[in-house]
Amino acid sequence: MARKLFGTDGVRGIAGEFVSAELALALARAATALADSERPQVLVVRDTRESGEMLEAAVAAGVSSAGGDALLGGVLPTPAAPLLLARYGFDLAVVLSASHNPYADNGVKFFAADGYKLSDETEREIEGALDARVSPAAIGRVRELRGATEDYLRELHTRFASLDLRGVSVLLDCANGATFEAAPEIFRRLGANVAAIADEPDGRNINAGVGSTHVEALAARMIDGGHDVAFAFDGDGDRVLAVDRTGAIVDGDELLALAALHLRGAGRLSGDGVAVTVMTNYGFHSAMQRAGIAVATTQVGDRYVLEELRARGWTLGGEQSGHIIETGFNRTGDGIASALLTMEALAGGDLAERDAMAKLPQRLVNVRVRDRDALDDAEGVAEAVRAADQQLSGRGRVLVRSSGTEPLVRVMVEAPTDAEAADVCDRLVALVSDELA
Repeated sequence: MARKLFGTDGVRGIAGEFVSAELALALARAATALADSERPQVLVVRDTRESGEMLEAAVAAGVSSAGGDALLGGVLPTPAAPLLLARYGFDLAVVLSASHNPYADNGVKFFAADGYKLSDETEREIEGALDARVSPAAIGRVRELRGATEDYLRELHTRFASLDLRGVSVLLDCANGATFEAAPEIFRRLGANVAAIADEPDGRNINAGVGSTHVEALAARMIDGGHDVAFAFDGDGDRVLAVDRTGAIVDGDELLALAALHLRGAGRLSGDGVAVTVMTNYGFHSAMQRAGIAVATTQVGDRYVLEELRARGWTLGGEQSGHIIETGFNRTGDGIASALLTMEALAGGDLAERDAMAKLPQRLVNVRVRDRDALDDAEGVAEAVRAADQQLSGRGRVLVRSSGTEPLVRVMVEAPTDAEAADVCDRLVALVSDELA
């Protein structure tokens, strides 16, 4: 049966409807049957959504019905999966999470034995095998993987063993998600004075007005004083944003710039290059050019950043949203590790005094349109974009692109001043609305 279930980050949708127990079981069974092992050992972890336990049980049934053993790691950040795959030599990992989406959604994504997310080709093979009959030589087992959180913490502690956070006051927003235990604990082990918010998940409050997609509340708390730095994670812990002591929000571009300069200075920036997406601020490119660091640009999505890193043999990449990948430590974005990398890069300094890059003012407007594919044939819009790009040449940039999932056209303008960015953006938004809305 022809179908297209996998998006850019696994299969995601409303739990119990699109992401049903039946679908989770079928996906796990097909993926296990395709694994290159006589008796696949499959790690299963989840975030804090109320649907996670149901889907965990379904995945475990799918794994065992295909002759594999399901090892239940419980609630863990997504980036723990590739680290535990390497630690134990497992054959496959299944992560149940919808990342920064509301609690009603959930998702199923896979990591291969090498710690990387599955290729498009393997995902197509899984979809093609969903209805295939599986007759294993023996039924697999389902077991709890005891100490999985401690194993993840041990990996983090080993990587950042030299980081001394004694005397540093840190405020953490855990999004009522998968980082609620691990994030405060590793900061405490490294000596920090830790306060945490959104660390009491109830199955329905994940990402609800908290976390990296709602960082304004955390910023307001920082303005009140009492903390040196703050970090906000998303629901599954693969991204992070920071807030300095003045309440200024520090996005993924700035965190990546700090990391790039630090790793290059330490001789750990392989290829002296960084991979980013088309959404990355123009100021980042300017800063890297001054530092002599190459920049490769991909389409939006952390999987595309990772593909570029692998193709070039580089170690660092990321997105403005806070996905930061340091392949020297992990094979996916790791919010906790990225927060610790930021502290390592600061080397005892104050995030409020950062100078890794100067951000250009940015305006981003989403325009609802009849058909997002219509942008491809909108010559008038294309001509206006070229003119605006020429106007800002060497000083900023323009990006007009269709959403990959919604009937939206995203208009982004970066310019030396807020006024110029707003003026150019407003003109383009009006034109897109007139021609395509």
